[in-house]
Amino acid sequence: MIHGMRTTKYPVADLAKAKAWFTEVFGKAPYFDQPFYVGFEIGGFELGLVPDGEPGTQGCTAYWGVDDIEAEVARIVGLGAKVHADIQDVGESIKVAELLDPFGNLLGLIYNPHFDLKAVR
Repeated sequence: MIHGMRTTKYPVADLAKAKAWFTEVFGKAPYFDQPFYVGFEIGGFELGLVPDGEPGTQGCTAYWGVDDIEAEVARIVGLGAKVHADIQDVGESIKVAELLDPFGNLLGLIYNPHFDLKAVR
């Protein structure tokens, strides 16, 4: 079952500068801070920074929250999507996957046990 939007990920060229800038913009430090990903909890949603990729107006990926990422990937692939990026454990029991819908759009899925699902359902 898909619950709703959880994460939007932004590619950045300089992770340290981006982390400092977003910390100032939102007035809070990241809750997840690794060299490969920095995550901020903002009002029950996540803003994620990744040090790879090309920043730009079409450079972010939205992730929809799920309870069981393996089951949801299988279900959505069964409905015609293709796997763009396999399920990855990105640390602290958080898992993400990226699918391409039948029309070529990117569909991100995330299992994040750190979210208070009661607050965002």
